[in-house]
Amino acid sequence: MSEVESYRGRDPRKSLAKKLTVAVWVISGAVLFLVGLMRQVKFNLPEGTNLDFLPPLHALLNSGAAFALLMAIFSIKGGKVQSHKRWIYMAMSCSLIFLLCYVAYHFTTAETIYGDLDDDGFLNDAEREEAGGMRLFYLSILLSHIVLAAISLPFILLTFVYGFTNQFEKHRKMAKKVFPVWLYVAITGPVVYLLLKPYY
Repeated sequence: MSEVESYRGRDPRKSLAKKLTVAVWVISGAVLFLVGLMRQVKFNLPEGTNLDFLPPLHALLNSGAAFALLMAIFSIKGGKVQSHKRWIYMAMSCSLIFLLCYVAYHFTTAETIYGDLDDDGFLNDAEREEAGGMRLFYLSILLSHIVLAAISLPFILLTFVYGFTNQFEKHRKMAKKVFPVWLYVAITGPVVYLLLKPYY
């Protein structure tokens, strides 16, 4: 019996899945609330402390998630379920650590604006002209990254729940739709950082 067939023979844990599904929607709602709130609320760090090391860490964590996702898909296509699970756990871990660091950074640090050469928090006409079409390109990547991250979060978690509770047909069907979106979000994270890096 192959590794895949062995897993497919397991009984689905639907009772656990129902409880985890409730948790998915609660967590997703809480995360979206915090992400919205961090734009409005700022906390002061102790004097001499800053979190400037976090943006490159965000890019590294997103890159790690993207790599883990690719390895996960290669593993499952090769029938290696255990390897697939390990890579998914890694992708989930990278994304979770990223999320915690991202929220911490934006609750304590003023937003960096693309094109803001004098770092005063505003774009004057000269800065806007200097940024040119690249600013529009940056904003389009950033907007797609943020929107797809927000929309995909509960579905990423649900896909994980279906796999974790042995509902493999549901897991497979949802993963086909969720995987490319999650991969896009993970890849565009470092792209956004690299485009914004000159203005940090």
